[in-house]
Amino acid sequence: MSKDIAISVRGLSKSYTIQHNAAKHTTAAEALLNRLRHPFARSEQETFWALKDVEFDIEQGDVVGVIGRNGAGKSTLLKILSRITEPTTGEIDLYGRVGSLLEVGTGFHSELTGRENIYLNGAILGMSKREIARQFDAIVDFSGVEQFLDTPVKRYSSGMYVRLAFAVAAHLSSEILIVDEVLAVGDAEFQRKCLGKMKDMAGSGRTVLFVSHNMAAVSNLCSSCLVMQRGRVCFAGNVEQGLDYYSASMNASGGTQGPIQQFRPSWAKPYITSLRLLNEEGKEQTHFPLGSDVVVEMEFCSPTFPLRSPVMGVVINHMTNGTVGGVNMRMTGDEIPDGEYAAATIRCLLKELPLLQGQYTMDIWLGDGAGDVDNVSGYLTLHLEETDIYGSGKVPFHHMGVIFFKPEWKLRTEVGGQERKCLVGMK
Repeated sequence: MSKDIAISVRGLSKSYTIQHNAAKHTTAAEALLNRLRHPFARSEQETFWALKDVEFDIEQGDVVGVIGRNGAGKSTLLKILSRITEPTTGEIDLYGRVGSLLEVGTGFHSELTGRENIYLNGAILGMSKREIARQFDAIVDFSGVEQFLDTPVKRYSSGMYVRLAFAVAAHLSSEILIVDEVLAVGDAEFQRKCLGKMKDMAGSGRTVLFVSHNMAAVSNLCSSCLVMQRGRVCFAGNVEQGLDYYSASMNASGGTQGPIQQFRPSWAKPYITSLRLLNEEGKEQTHFPLGSDVVVEMEFCSPTFPLRSPVMGVVINHMTNGTVGGVNMRMTGDEIPDGEYAAATIRCLLKELPLLQGQYTMDIWLGDGAGDVDNVSGYLTLHLEETDIYGSGKVPFHHMGVIFFKPEWKLRTEVGGQERKCLVGMK
């Protein structure tokens, strides 16, 4: 095996057994009584393969993005690489100590303080107390939680948890850093700090595996990527080619595969029941010419706790350039009168959407007054197609950012001072 390899995976598979029609019991006595009454009863079982025959090599110093739909097997892969769970079959060779940040609170003891958890994490990584102490001040400074360092972490917010956890993982001496989507919990400034730190780590020869649904972050940070589908690695290579492959696979499936619940964060209440993109005639579609009117339709249902003042928000994200814009009803002053809204449909008309050709996803928010109650991110996919928007026989360049302009050109000659106006397109 080459000394330049940091991670080598061969034939990796992971299966789980799913029980169907199994009786649920709340006490041991109830379970025993049911077994005596039905001694020959058997529940149906299904074997689910979260990973199947995964193989790849990652070289030392590579920053690798791992992308794919929810349920593709990304988190399962990282848990196995972090030795949190065992594979069913296959082999993994890791050349160096592994630091991982997979979910909020991973590796932390809730009853211990932030200070104590720093030393605990270092000990788990096999570091001496002296080695940890050498990095202690840098960890605290990066995390920004110095004021709460001697407070039990169970009292931390999720954002504080992630700040300290990432600071520990990034500063302690692990040759391989594995980071899951948890950075999405932090604020925008801290996310930028984390991405900058991971770039610095890669420059120093450390290997980084980064799972994210933020294609802009993957594009800016990573040199290569793995694209996963249904537990398999379907692409491994250059990050630009990988993003193109992922985009093409989204196009082929229509971009809305799977139930809405898979696109909802854990904090959200399941009030949004339906999301659709419509044209100006009210017909559902996902592909639009440039400059089209696009209608975003959201249905919600909350019979037990009716909303007093429903608010809809729309955020549009480009596959590689990140968030390109957003709007909500509070921002535009279109607030719904107070009442009791147990169920309703809200439509947002985006007139002459000024975005260039490409693929976009939408984050849809549902609020009640000033508070957010539900969020569905990435379920809706919008495809804007090349269009002769200016009527000139040409289409805009796709690499010129994410928006197109409505220009008006004027020519003024030096001789005679005559001015000539030239209206281009958008007439």
